[in-house]
Amino acid sequence: MTLVTSGPSGSGSHTHPDWPAPTATGPLDAVVRLPGSKSLTNRYLVLAALADGPSRIREPLRSRDTLLMVAALRDLGIAISNDGADWLITPAAVRGGAAIDCGLAGTVMRFLPPVAALADGEVTFDGDEQARRRPMGPVLDSLRALGVEVTDTNGGMPFTIRGAGRVAGGAVTLDASQSSQFVSALLLSGARYERGVTLHHNGKPVPSEPHIAMTVATLREAGVDVDDSAANTWRVSPGPIHALDVEAEPDLSNAGPFVAAALVCGGRVTIPGWPAQTTQAGDLLREVLAQMGATCTLDEHGLTVTGTGQIDGIDIDLRDASELTPTVAALAALAQAPSWIRGVAHIRGHETDRLAALATELTALGADVTEHADGLRIIPKPLHGIRFETYHDHRMATSAALIGLRVPGVQVVNVDTTAKTLPGFVDLWNAMLSAR
Repeated sequence: MTLVTSGPSGSGSHTHPDWPAPTATGPLDAVVRLPGSKSLTNRYLVLAALADGPSRIREPLRSRDTLLMVAALRDLGIAISNDGADWLITPAAVRGGAAIDCGLAGTVMRFLPPVAALADGEVTFDGDEQARRRPMGPVLDSLRALGVEVTDTNGGMPFTIRGAGRVAGGAVTLDASQSSQFVSALLLSGARYERGVTLHHNGKPVPSEPHIAMTVATLREAGVDVDDSAANTWRVSPGPIHALDVEAEPDLSNAGPFVAAALVCGGRVTIPGWPAQTTQAGDLLREVLAQMGATCTLDEHGLTVTGTGQIDGIDIDLRDASELTPTVAALAALAQAPSWIRGVAHIRGHETDRLAALATELTALGADVTEHADGLRIIPKPLHGIRFETYHDHRMATSAALIGLRVPGVQVVNVDTTAKTLPGFVDLWNAMLSAR
């Protein structure tokens, strides 16, 4: 395998060289082994930090987001050590005096303030410049409603939590229409609050609800009593969080560009370990790719996606799996017919405004893209190579790589941003292309 790691340096202030996305020369026949889910890994880390004994996370994902979570928990007094390929987590009383670097990780900036509320002093939070624009208000306002002292800047970072060593807990109403993480954040710590926590969502439908189901499932794995029987209401009873011994499933959203490559190039791609049942929203890929012309087979070997090189257009609501939007948009730009992606207005508040970013870059490639309030209308046109901006967004980088399989001359700005959730993306991509 020849590994391509860099290309001609682009203009502007970027410190990373552009990466020339490789163009496929024939059908694929690849097996791609992916590390564990970022979403599950960071949920397990938070629960392990608050548990009643030491926990083990087996072969965890070690990416920027999960390493930021580990560093933040260590700053809060939690012991996390390496044991071979595993992490051992030994809980302790949450301590104040920490300055948490959230980077651009939504799970860190949202999941840890409710943990910090249990500290015995001040904990400050800040992150990357783009992170300061990500919404935080519902989490911070909910903590205030539960009696926690919070000082913030316009509802976002930087902010300070002044913990008193305990949180009374109780009931709170919030608007989680911008992010399901607002709900998950309070649920994960709720069992450690004296009265637990009851959350009621009041607003437009919560996006990415499978992520809340994931949070509820991980809480139940740890022995926490969660009642989610009423619509838009979740109750976590007070009580212990049991120690965990777990291994995270492969990250199904990170699998998106790899299995989609079978549609673009023809041939087949297999992801071993794809779960038969899962709370990961990325499992919707099976349905999406089938609608766009692929054959998807799930068996004891994993998920195998087979394509012919022909891509059908799609009209789909991705509200529950919005992280798939960049992958689906890339496929839509290469399809035989127009596509419409709906229900994803909330991804304007992700690592970047993903709808605006996708519209800008796909239009520059030559596609006919109309940006709507909650999605994109994409009409395929002949495409040409460009310098594809990624806006510090890992999913923009992988969508550019997917387009580059068919369109020569796509130069990806700062492909290293993929390390946020998938370190070694370029190695995996080149290995996939060399397997025929």
